[in-house]
Amino acid sequence: MKALVKVAATMGNSQKNTLILASTSVYRRELLERLGIPFAVISPQVDETPLASESSLNLALRLAKAKAAAVALAHPEAWVVGSDQVADLCGAAIGKPGNFERAMAQLQLMRGSTVTFHTALCLMRGDVETTLSIPTKVTFRKLPDDVLEAYLHAEKPYDCAGSAKSEGLGISLLESIQSDDPTALIGLPLIALTGMLRDAGFAIPPKR
Repeated sequence: MKALVKVAATMGNSQKNTLILASTSVYRRELLERLGIPFAVISPQVDETPLASESSLNLALRLAKAKAAAVALAHPEAWVVGSDQVADLCGAAIGKPGNFERAMAQLQLMRGSTVTFHTALCLMRGDVETTLSIPTKVTFRKLPDDVLEAYLHAEKPYDCAGSAKSEGLGISLLESIQSDDPTALIGLPLIALTGMLRDAGFAIPPKR
């Protein structure tokens, strides 16, 4: 497995636990950095193809666990964080668009509708794991095509499920956001994660 980023100069020497983020997402890395805990980032090698008749929720949960497990297998002494997000509109999964045309089609489909973003989270070490999902309900405004096009050209959110970055200009496309964990929509539910990490023995905030 390829290590993408190492956030701490040393891992495990001065900390009670070693923490690894199993992700290629810069958004999840930036969110985890808020907690002030040293961690490494490793890319999980996981096939993200949905299974036949798999619900959006089950897909998010399965992939979050699979990502954590893929890295934990090679690092059995570390705590590994895996996460995945799948947007759901009327039972249909909405993934990352990848380009302008698919992003435009997604925004046209979602305007005036409420989309549920399932953000799954898994914390694993060896055969110990906790997996859960945080739902976020997002209602999109009814906006004309020229506004949607202007947004896509300005922010290019082609690596985001649902084609809108709520932490950026994408907030202008939204009518409301309902969630018990506000960073879940960005990609990593920190309220849930801090509780899981404390239970695993991490000090948050870190002790000086």
